Amino acid sequence: MAKILILGAGSMSTAFAVPCSDNNHQVSIVGTHLEDNFIDIIKSNKNIHPTLKSKIPNNVKLYKFDSFNSLLKDTDLIVLGVSSKGIHWASEQLRKIKNNQQILILTKGLHVNKKNCYEVYPDTVKNFLFEKKVNNLKISIAAGPCLAFDLSNRVFTNVIFANKNISVVQNLSKILSTSYYRIKCSKDVTGVAACGGIKNIYAMIIGTSMGINLKNEKNNKNLNTAAALFNQSIAEMCYFIKKIGGQESTVMDLAGVGDLYVSCTGGRNSKMGKLIGMGLTYKNAKKNKMPKDTVEGADLIFDIGNKIIKDFTIKELPLMISFIKALINNTKFKIDKKLFS
Repeated sequence: MAKILILGAGSMSTAFAVPCSDNNHQVSIVGTHLEDNFIDIIKSNKNIHPTLKSKIPNNVKLYKFDSFNSLLKDTDLIVLGVSSKGIHWASEQLRKIKNNQQILILTKGLHVNKKNCYEVYPDTVKNFLFEKKVNNLKISIAAGPCLAFDLSNRVFTNVIFANKNISVVQNLSKILSTSYYRIKCSKDVTGVAACGGIKNIYAMIIGTSMGINLKNEKNNKNLNTAAALFNQSIAEMCYFIKKIGGQESTVMDLAGVGDLYVSCTGGRNSKMGKLIGMGLTYKNAKKNKMPKDTVEGADLIFDIGNKIIKDFTIKELPLMISFIKALINNTKFKIDKKLFS
């Protein structure tokens, strides 16, 4: 039995506690400093998560953030389930951990670091803690097609864990896998982590196909356009991931094609894409239709979009760059044949 500490009480981090619990591990969920009231709400509602609408397993303990440092002691695995905007804050909270600590990151994405280089979150956490003289960490990333609601209800789910030392994630697979939670292992940390972020942008782009029909008052799902956008998205993801040091084969696996498929079937990124496809600009759609929703694909664009425009040509990434420019300049996005290579 392992002691597993999950930081973040959101949907995915809470859902992840289910297979951990079913493997009879000692699991603790600690809310972030912004989730104290949220923890109270869950506890007052008999441990039913208000977003997942499902009960958290009885052997999973819930804590407010002020308990985090004391729970760090003797923890076998720390799981980071914060939002992409919270990854730097989470890194700061880990400055007191021991050397050789095992960490699993559920947060998907990448950003541009101080050296103006693309950096995936496992490297962000590792580099920050290295400066704090915390060394020899075993930091892995989890990605792939995994909807929190499905996982919390024990629906069969196939994900991928990555670590440059593949034996680390192979051991995690042994202790976390269940009959419904299957874990594939990879050494391509850059590819797996970056796919998890970039696919959110492409999910928005593919989502625009749904909005086109509503704008034109048509009832069909516009599957021809969606399929064309999906195919072009995969080609561009392969190109981008290879350029930043990942493997094209990763894009064609769970972290790329698999996760993009799930993201296109619903979710906030796809919903935003649908609104943009209807002819709205991003700012208009965000303000009037999704004011309280975090759209991580858009957040990623505003974080690294300008660098992508500088680093890649329109011929290399026609879909991504055209969409990035539309969001940054707050203009309408139109689909035409120039977006396909």
